Amino acid sequence: MPWLNTGPLNKRDLRGKFVILDFWTYCCINCHHILPNLRKLEEAYPDEIVVIGVHSAKFDEEKDTENIRDAIIRHDIRHPVVNDADHKLWNLFGVQSWPTLIVIDPEGYFVAKNGGEITFEALDAFFKKNMPYYVNNKLIDKTPLRFELEEFKVEPTPLKYPGKVLADEASQRLFVTDSSHNRIVISDLEGNVQDIIGTGSVGRQNGGYDIATFDHPQGLALHENTLYVADVENHMIRKIDLEAKQVTTIAGIGKQGQNAFPGSTPSKQSRPWFGKPKFTGLNSPWALWVHNTDLFIAMAGPHQIWRMPLDESIIGPYAGNGREDIVDGPLLPNIPYGLGSSSFAQPSGLTSDGEYLYIADSEGSSIRGVPFDRRKSVMTVVGTSGLPQGRLFYFGDQDGPKEKVKLQHVLGVQYHKGNIYITDTYNDKVKVVDAATGTTKTIAGNVKGEFDEPSGITIAGNTLFIADTNNHKIRTIELGTFKVATLDFPGLEPPEKVEVVPEFTDAVRVAVRSANVQAVAGKVKLAVSLKLPIGWKMNPQAPQVYYVQDTTDGGPLKIVANGKVHLEQPTKEFIVEVPVSGVGEDVLTVSMDYYYCQDNENGLCKVASVVFEIPLVVSASGTAKPVSLTHAPAAF
Repeated sequence: MPWLNTGPLNKRDLRGKFVILDFWTYCCINCHHILPNLRKLEEAYPDEIVVIGVHSAKFDEEKDTENIRDAIIRHDIRHPVVNDADHKLWNLFGVQSWPTLIVIDPEGYFVAKNGGEITFEALDAFFKKNMPYYVNNKLIDKTPLRFELEEFKVEPTPLKYPGKVLADEASQRLFVTDSSHNRIVISDLEGNVQDIIGTGSVGRQNGGYDIATFDHPQGLALHENTLYVADVENHMIRKIDLEAKQVTTIAGIGKQGQNAFPGSTPSKQSRPWFGKPKFTGLNSPWALWVHNTDLFIAMAGPHQIWRMPLDESIIGPYAGNGREDIVDGPLLPNIPYGLGSSSFAQPSGLTSDGEYLYIADSEGSSIRGVPFDRRKSVMTVVGTSGLPQGRLFYFGDQDGPKEKVKLQHVLGVQYHKGNIYITDTYNDKVKVVDAATGTTKTIAGNVKGEFDEPSGITIAGNTLFIADTNNHKIRTIELGTFKVATLDFPGLEPPEKVEVVPEFTDAVRVAVRSANVQAVAGKVKLAVSLKLPIGWKMNPQAPQVYYVQDTTDGGPLKIVANGKVHLEQPTKEFIVEVPVSGVGEDVLTVSMDYYYCQDNENGLCKVASVVFEIPLVVSASGTAKPVSLTHAPAAF
């Protein structure tokens, strides 16, 4: 089985650790929801717990290792992942649904299992209760493990996994959610950049374009001079005043909502269900559409369509009983999760003809129609609602009349003159669906590699604009000729990363003997030597960075900025040059994490952290030789 973020692991590598097997598939919104909780757990128990993602695909597209690699980078997954494409591990452990967590204890025994989403608090309580037994019996090996992350291999691109795109023909503007750069790019329809909204850092800061932050934004909707943003991983709706250039939050509380029917309680089940937007938890809002005085929201987490008036007075479900399925019927149930009404499956794209709101219902590989007239019922334009069972597992790549069409995880829809143009995402194609008959035809993507999991789609004039997500590009398709081109954004650069000096709280601290040194050409030199165990080497793929800091004021050392230095190639031995001015006493630190691996093709990789504390006396009589700094990581 292919491994990502590491070479293959075995029991010996993991002995003395709690191992959490996270069975997931990258299309699954519930799987997305537990990733931050697992990250928090990894940070709380960095040397006691190892999470291993077991990717057991639902869709055919998800079996491809390169696509899984993209998903790992997109979701910033920092633990090992194994591609269980044939469900061998899934079947071995008796897994039945995504996500499922299985806990293996430090002695190698299967001790716990959980199906579905789970909070960090529940996971933390489990380990707080059970960890002392293993610690007291000396069964925990706290030797740090770090892995060769896929992120280390990524080359910067102007756009990074763009999710959605919105064209406004009237103003000749294009809005792009540069999702993994956590920002919105505004250009004209030729790609000339006009503005960038957001710093690129993850967060939920409101304010001007230069300080605002987002967390993997997706859907966009424009009303007059206001841009609405589905800020997915913040579980918020953000509003951007394009004149004042200000970002505000208008809905959501900054964490995942748990109630698909706000206002309902065990004693109050009946309609209406709504809450005040700023005090109501949202659950992965993915796409937006403005109709008259309402903002409609594809709420992917609870499998519903929500509505919020533009006066921001209330918010709540408009359609969907909260059950993940493809079922036509009345907009809402009589009681929460009640049968006999419409069901959706991770709605992810919205468009409209003015009478119906058309939905890219991704997990059911279907296109749905939701009426604005509440007396009418939800219908399926093309998809699986007519099947007696297995409606979420009927997919493929087949054009033709409605009854023969198969799609695979559609994420984008755009209505235009009686047709719905769609991104058939996991088939790497763009197709056109007759809104009245469901007849479907591929218009682009027949050439292998032309698209890679396209998601967002929009139109201006006769030009479709496509967010070609895994290619990090915006494509255009001319209607009539269906010619595909790439839209360039001259001068657009990735956001600058804000550098923060790590605290190195868990690092080994090495007190170096005071040295009397002299400056040569205005610099003193330090010789770093990392003594790796026999059979180990520096990880050639991992960045090697060190920080030089002055711990005193007024000394002769002249450290620039935060003293960060990035070595071109990882190496066990290197020289640190520190600029000085004058003579006197000073104390500096050289701090670093370094990554090293077993010296074979698929070796385990680990990390060591060290802080050298170096008292120096700079004088004319001191030695010109470099001061020796040596560190050997603990034996294994």
